[in-house]
Amino acid sequence: MSSPASSPAARHNTAQHYGSVAKGFHWLTALLMLAVFPLGYFANDLAHHIQSADFDGAQATLNRAALLFSLHKTLGLALFLTALLRILWALSQPKPVALHSERRAETVLAEVVHWLLYCALVAAPLTGWIHHAATTGFAPIWWPFGQSLPFVPKSEAVAAVFGGLHWLFVWTLALALGLHIAGALKHEVIDRDATLRRMLPGRAPEVTAQAETPHGALPFLVALAIWGLVLAGGGAFGLYAPHSHASADTTAAHGDDHTHEVATDAAPAEALPAGGWVVEDGTLAIAIVQMGSEVRGQFDQWQASIAFEEPNAPGPAGTVTVSVAIPSLMLGSVTDQAMGPDYFDSSTYPTAEFRAEIEKLAEGYVADGTLRIRDQEVPLRLPFTLDLNHDTATMSGSAEVNRLDFNIGRGVQDEGSLAYAVTIAVELTANRAP
Repeated sequence: MSSPASSPAARHNTAQHYGSVAKGFHWLTALLMLAVFPLGYFANDLAHHIQSADFDGAQATLNRAALLFSLHKTLGLALFLTALLRILWALSQPKPVALHSERRAETVLAEVVHWLLYCALVAAPLTGWIHHAATTGFAPIWWPFGQSLPFVPKSEAVAAVFGGLHWLFVWTLALALGLHIAGALKHEVIDRDATLRRMLPGRAPEVTAQAETPHGALPFLVALAIWGLVLAGGGAFGLYAPHSHASADTTAAHGDDHTHEVATDAAPAEALPAGGWVVEDGTLAIAIVQMGSEVRGQFDQWQASIAFEEPNAPGPAGTVTVSVAIPSLMLGSVTDQAMGPDYFDSSTYPTAEFRAEIEKLAEGYVADGTLRIRDQEVPLRLPFTLDLNHDTATMSGSAEVNRLDFNIGRGVQDEGSLAYAVTIAVELTANRAP
């Protein structure tokens, strides 16, 4: 014979009590939230440390960040699925009446909080999941169904919007949860009624409650208005734009997967050589793979001194000297980390320099010289294309270097965490000097 608690009737809600299924969903949701919140907090705190100039590149720290973020994401997805099942079950069940339905304002407020809580339980993990799918974060969700979502592109703009929404909804969830707990404690400590006890596992307490007066759509409309204020506030504070918030694992890995676009301040050297050209516009960019994802950045300040005369046949064509201000590198939210002593050490070595001879090839051109970064000088050949239109020249080229040749990031010897190869790309438009 089955016990009363395990009987089919006991699994369902009544007008006075919650069934065992509703109780199970309630406490499973609570346990998941108790795990997800601290995991997210400590993971993001560790991410900020990894971004800082004080980070020594320790592999153990990166591995710990990846572990925390994967746990946070996996349990967050479990919370999302549990919340959906909980809501679907609640829709199929009668809702037990409030024990003090005569307190109209209190019961309306309780329903408003429930609307906020249920919506946030779905919205917070869902927006985090979409943000994860829109980026190429290094900490995967531990499940066999992949990391992407249908109709969610790998997009900085999409990631920025949903990263901001996730941040908002997490705080809304925390606020609603706090109000929910405060209400439960008020019923237990002040009212001394069975509101909390009838959600506890085990035998249901004896309660007496009258049928509630319907509140119509008022609680839902109030909750909807609060959500509108939350979303509007997020927009007013720019939370949907890149770099407006710290989120999930992409912050630790590569600046939230966002690159900061800036106008390049390319200026000619003070003394132009014979056959000199003045750079009017251009970009000097770098790219490296970190934790399987490409990190892109560019230098805001650099100078180029170019002497060039187009030869009639393949052979020498001129010289180029490029001086780069290392502190002007913009590399998303990991910029400070890149300036640290284990990487560029910009306070000690603020300038990099590339000196080369320009040569015309049978097809295309090459700048063949040396690149100095920090205290290391390494040979470098940079192939490029050149489009000459009277006194205007447009060039585009790229080359690959090994960061370890310049003693950059020597604390990270695992290429799976930070690739050795760094791509340098330059594009510029120059006019012949008068």
